[in-house]
Amino acid sequence: MLAMKMIHQKTKSTIEKSTQRSYTLMKGFVILFIFSQLSACSGRSIQKLEGAAQGTTYHISYWSKTSLDSVVVANAVKNELDAIDKTLSNYRPDSVIEVFNSSENTESQEVGAEIVKLVRIAQTVSVATQGCYDLTMKPLFDLWGFRGEAPAMPDEAVIHKLQSRIGMAKLDIIDDSHLRKQQADLKVDLSSIAQGYSVGEISRVLEEQGITDYLVEIGGELQTRGFKPDQQPWRIALERPLPGDMHMQKRITMPKDTQMAVMTSGTYNHYFDFQGQRYSHILDARTGRPITHNLVSVTVIHEDPTIADAWDTALLCLGQKDGLKIANLAHLPALFIQQQGTELIESKSDALNTLDKITIE
Repeated sequence: MLAMKMIHQKTKSTIEKSTQRSYTLMKGFVILFIFSQLSACSGRSIQKLEGAAQGTTYHISYWSKTSLDSVVVANAVKNELDAIDKTLSNYRPDSVIEVFNSSENTESQEVGAEIVKLVRIAQTVSVATQGCYDLTMKPLFDLWGFRGEAPAMPDEAVIHKLQSRIGMAKLDIIDDSHLRKQQADLKVDLSSIAQGYSVGEISRVLEEQGITDYLVEIGGELQTRGFKPDQQPWRIALERPLPGDMHMQKRITMPKDTQMAVMTSGTYNHYFDFQGQRYSHILDARTGRPITHNLVSVTVIHEDPTIADAWDTALLCLGQKDGLKIANLAHLPALFIQQQGTELIESKSDALNTLDKITIE
């Protein structure tokens, strides 16, 4: 969809102790490896939280210089995840966003500050991408079948018909807690931005508990702050964005002195083939069809995980040429990977080339 990363289908992530342990997490469909030590010479150890949330899984690593009640921390995290899930998740019919979707009218509806905040960010990104990125792509994404196990080529007439129901301009922000549809059957899907927001909110919860050294990952989206007990930084590795290729493409050393998020969208892990043509789950809202360019992944590194989550999807939708241009205009640190045959070609935005808070190797 709008380059929509489904909230219940993300990529793979691995958290490494002395040996590597794999978890299957579908994320913007590029695999991430998270490297962390569970103990250090200081005697302090990294605490781990993991489980299911928002139709995917989460993994949290943290430690503290002071004594903490791990049960209190775990409960605080779970409560926040449950609250976010009840608000933002499109896969559950009782969530706030799905109640909004099912109310087919053009009256102002209360959805809360969280959803309005996400829509504001998405509107900015949609305008910057000339409509390539669009939260109202839900009907077309469902039509192509990417939510199920058997995506397939839809009828052209149906694509054209459904496009009349698409458009961020048809969604009005009334105030900080209310939205209004200009078209009663408009549907909003927050999947391409909600997990980045969730990562930021869980990070906030940890800090409220007095934790300043952590790594938070939900469905492959992640953010870090601080460092490990042995004073070493958190390190993250991006896998090569090719089907069946479990090799590391890049390793990112995260900063010790600030929060930083790493968000990646890719095309290679969710697609179908039809008459010799490959169709990715990344749809361009302007055409209602999958993208056809050779950009296979985009990684955005940003202090705000919500913004990074929206932009990695949007830049992938645009393609390397237009995406790089927009990333430079928006001063976004972004890594683009194109596939040319069996070769992978990397490009960096200007902001990434000058970003001195991280190391990419």
